Amino acid sequence: MKLFTTCAAAAALALLASAGAASAQDAKVSVNAAVTSDYVFRGFSQTNEDPAVQAGVDLTVGSFYAGAWASNVDFGDNTEAEIDLYGGFRGEAKGYAWDVGVVTYLYAPGANGDYDYVELKAAVSRAVGPVTAGAAVYFSPDFFGVDEDATYLEGNLAYSPIENLTLSGALGKQWLSVSDNYTTWNVGGTYAFAGTPLALDVRYHDTDVDNVAVADGRVNATLKVTF
Repeated sequence: MKLFTTCAAAAALALLASAGAASAQDAKVSVNAAVTSDYVFRGFSQTNEDPAVQAGVDLTVGSFYAGAWASNVDFGDNTEAEIDLYGGFRGEAKGYAWDVGVVTYLYAPGANGDYDYVELKAAVSRAVGPVTAGAAVYFSPDFFGVDEDATYLEGNLAYSPIENLTLSGALGKQWLSVSDNYTTWNVGGTYAFAGTPLALDVRYHDTDVDNVAVADGRVNATLKVTF
């Protein structure tokens, strides 16, 4: 495992531990689980177009947050799982919501050590009535696989026409140091079932990458429960 990733993972765990030391009165914990027809990340299927089972836990203490999330993956080798550790701070200023943090992506068991990487994140959004517009940027000094530094920039838009339904879309650009840069986009809707912790998301994903099956346009459905 790369040194930078190891240090970042240790830092994320330390953040989790320190936040966990806060009083139960101040801390808020939520747990989520999901099943999806295809785990898609930035336009690429992470499960070779097969379903995935996912679960996570989130801790919030004031403006600080931290969490962990896991999913099965299939890259055509012995990699079976992705485990994400993340933490950061979020808040609001002059009507804008902001979020700065770090995400560590780990792959197991016995995965290629070059897969593990860390991204720094900064995001901002603003809600005007039922519409929310936002942008986010992610930077990694030692990215997944053969790439070194990488930057991902995304703009997103969400609209809630009726209660419990949110329509949303995003347009992103991934800049890579070795592999070809590419553009990705998605559009879909999320329906929260009233009186239940369930939500269903149906979404179309695509990229401008040619001749790569896992980057072709696809529709996936995800059923998620949050407590």
